[in-house]
Amino acid sequence: MAAPSCTVSGAWVRGTGPRLGSLFTLVSKPFCSTAAATRPLNAQRLAERLRAQKREQEKKKPEPTNRIQRRVQELVRFTRQLQRVHPNVLAKALSRGILHQDEDLVVINKPYGLPVHGGPGVQLCISDVLPILAKMLHGHKAEPLHLCHRLDKETTGVMVLAWEKDVAHQVQELFRTRQVAKKYWAITVHVPVPSAGVVDIPIIEKEVQGQQQHHKMTVSPSYRMNSGKMVKVRTNRNAHIAMTQYQVLSSTLSSALVELQPVTGVKHQLRVHLSFGLDCPVLGDHKYSDWNRLAPQKLPVGILKKLGLEQSKARHIPLHLHARQLMLPALGSRKEELHLVCRLPHFFARSLRRLGLEIPNQDQIGDNEARHLRAQ
Repeated sequence: MAAPSCTVSGAWVRGTGPRLGSLFTLVSKPFCSTAAATRPLNAQRLAERLRAQKREQEKKKPEPTNRIQRRVQELVRFTRQLQRVHPNVLAKALSRGILHQDEDLVVINKPYGLPVHGGPGVQLCISDVLPILAKMLHGHKAEPLHLCHRLDKETTGVMVLAWEKDVAHQVQELFRTRQVAKKYWAITVHVPVPSAGVVDIPIIEKEVQGQQQHHKMTVSPSYRMNSGKMVKVRTNRNAHIAMTQYQVLSSTLSSALVELQPVTGVKHQLRVHLSFGLDCPVLGDHKYSDWNRLAPQKLPVGILKKLGLEQSKARHIPLHLHARQLMLPALGSRKEELHLVCRLPHFFARSLRRLGLEIPNQDQIGDNEARHLRAQ
């Protein structure tokens, strides 16, 4: 008997055998009806229908009764909405979160889940809305703002933009020559030992073999243990020098609030040093919590209980890594150092409170934010 077939935008799809036959049946029901046959589907319309079906399926899912799980789902929905909002709406949201503005720079509070640059599957990013943001701030004749550095999609906090391209290049040079002091806050699973120190381990990108082949950054130590003795090994030529200062600000038995100061700027440096250097991955880091696989972070029972979550919902926990402070040296017309501090996102502050992690004293974070954090 001939295998079933269907034409979609000039391409033939055939199913053979029981597995492919069942797959074809699933796909063919919505798209190979008599009505659809009169009008060929292009790839865009096909994708739109699939997305519509997925949205309908999500609507049918029962709402969780647990208050914490509802908040986690709200954050997931918010992250997806960021990719669907109109660029004008996103630019307006960024303008409301401006931390500093002068004739050379604009400093924004980057939200969670928003990529800085475009790429595969990215519908909207910060670089796309810089022309709109500039017009909102300086009128319709304003030239687009320029990126001075980047943050990961899941990282929140201080982000510097420049009005002029040459100023952006100057700031980029300050970052490259390590003249910009940066401080990050992270909630970690487990507590770093010792409570303060420097992680000085080179980082390299490697392919992870297994069922899901993928690439990750990992540590490439210059030393290894041999018969109880530390022996220096040859450094891999592809490894990047990476150094991170850290200090535990608060801790419980199973988690910690850690302040991080990257001395170098290697891709995913903080996440790699915490996970593979200190065995204390960032809460919500589903990529670097396990070297061998890409899977939701496996959390201790104590943390799950405090967050009010089940392990099956851990995949929705956001990355708790926040670009907290930035100190820029004098630049252009500004004759003094610029010290920028960005308040914590709501989800980060709630997690601190639920995990029983104490906020540093008010002298360090300011009275207003201290009150804000206690109210989360």
